[in-house]
Amino acid sequence: MGDAPTDQAEGGSSAKDVAEAVLAVPGVAALDSGPFGAVATYLPGERVNGVRISPEDASVHIVVDLRYDLRRVADTAAAAAADVLGRPFVVVIEDVTTEPSAPGTEHERTAE
Repeated sequence: MGDAPTDQAEGGSSAKDVAEAVLAVPGVAALDSGPFGAVATYLPGERVNGVRISPEDASVHIVVDLRYDLRRVADTAAAAAADVLGRPFVVVIEDVTTEPSAPGTEHERTAE
C-alpha cells in the first residue's frame, strides 16, 4: 500500500472517531483538508477530511475559533485524538475564524 494514508490497521471507523472527538473540542470550528484537499483518511467508499492516519504518523488539521486560545485548543485536540487511538497526533491549525462553523463540518477554502 505504500505511504498512502490509511486507517485500516487502526480498525475501520477510527478516523471518524478521531474527527468526532476533535470536533467536540471547544474552539475547534471545523476540520480542514488542507491545500488541494490532500489531508484525509480514505475508507471504502468515503474519506474523512482533515484526519490523516498512516502507520508512520497521525495528524488532524483544524480551523480554530479566534475567541479561544489557539495553543490550548491545539493541545486539547491532540489529546482528544490521542485518547481515541492511543497514539500521538500532530495538530495543524490550517485556518482561523471568528464565526464557528456548524458542528461536524469541514471548512470551505476560498481561492488563495
